[in-house]
Amino acid sequence: MSAARSLHPSPRTLEVESLAGFDRLVAAGARSMHGWHVQSLDLRGRRHQLEVLDVQGAIFLGCTFDGGVEDSLRNRGALLFPRLEAVPFNPYRGKLYTPQELYAGINTSRYEDTLDARIYQWSIRPGQRHRLDATLAAALHDHSIGDALDELTRSDFCAGRTMVGVMGGHAARRGTALFEEAALLGRLLARNNRVVATGGGPGTMEAANLGAFLSEAPEQDFRQALADLAAVPAFRPSVSSWARAAAAVVERHPEGTPSLGIPTWYYGHEPPNFFATHVAKYFANAIREAILLELCNGGIVFLPGSGGTVQEIFQDACENYYGAPETITPMVLVGEEHWLRRFPAWPLLQSLASGRRMEGRIFLVDTVEEALDALAR
Repeated sequence: MSAARSLHPSPRTLEVESLAGFDRLVAAGARSMHGWHVQSLDLRGRRHQLEVLDVQGAIFLGCTFDGGVEDSLRNRGALLFPRLEAVPFNPYRGKLYTPQELYAGINTSRYEDTLDARIYQWSIRPGQRHRLDATLAAALHDHSIGDALDELTRSDFCAGRTMVGVMGGHAARRGTALFEEAALLGRLLARNNRVVATGGGPGTMEAANLGAFLSEAPEQDFRQALADLAAVPAFRPSVSSWARAAAAVVERHPEGTPSLGIPTWYYGHEPPNFFATHVAKYFANAIREAILLELCNGGIVFLPGSGGTVQEIFQDACENYYGAPETITPMVLVGEEHWLRRFPAWPLLQSLASGRRMEGRIFLVDTVEEALDALAR
């Protein structure tokens, strides 16, 4: 149960996400449900409470009621969104995902049988993205994920800490120097009291979430995890084997440091990684990318990548270029050879920043230790 605050201004509402929360409100003497958003609750057995309460202005999202209660609620001014039984996800969910939920059963079943894979398969059915009911279900889901993400940023998870994004190529293989470098960056950021946020996928995203997850683990355990993961270097040809290797690391370190991943089913070929403890997975990729940039108030570190990473650099640069002075955040590109010669984003970024307030907040470095120093300037 929380007072909702969107990433964008909206009227104040009260999200009621558990039966215990509903019962507490009623026991405390609530008389009106105006502004309540009641999400995915089984309210059977609460007929009397619902009859006594003034439900004008309340919204019920995917709830279950005793017979005849729905008509009574509608007649008294409540708005009811029905349960959508034909979709493999809850459009009204009140919390973020966990890897354990998305990969439930992975140790004994194929990835194709997991919740994550079933949702992706639903999303790409022929004509699905043009169906009104499917579009509505996906939009309601993404709205709910946004609300849950809002709640996370106002929780102890982020209290007193800035959030730093780590972006880079999804193709970085376990066991490579680039993967180890990204993992070390995540470890250093978490140890320096930053919340690590990534796109939640494989490659450098997985590595950064891994480093954050094992930030409090002894160096020997951190190195052992890297070695164990290297035995299954990529999610191709088998996502199942790739995910099981990660799940085994998590099982050995159940008290890992939390971090955030924001992946998308739009790129269904990129499975979510197992080390982001909080997973805000969206259908709409554009919304997901914009929110990830918005949340990273401590800056973003860009590790070597290609098309997607270059896009993210200049999407972030655009925000800083037009942003108010107080909103400009550091941009740190790691890898001089990569960003000067292979994909020369740095010269263009310098030219763009020249004479602007962002000029002093962009950095090109060669190591992740230097990246950490740049963020602290």
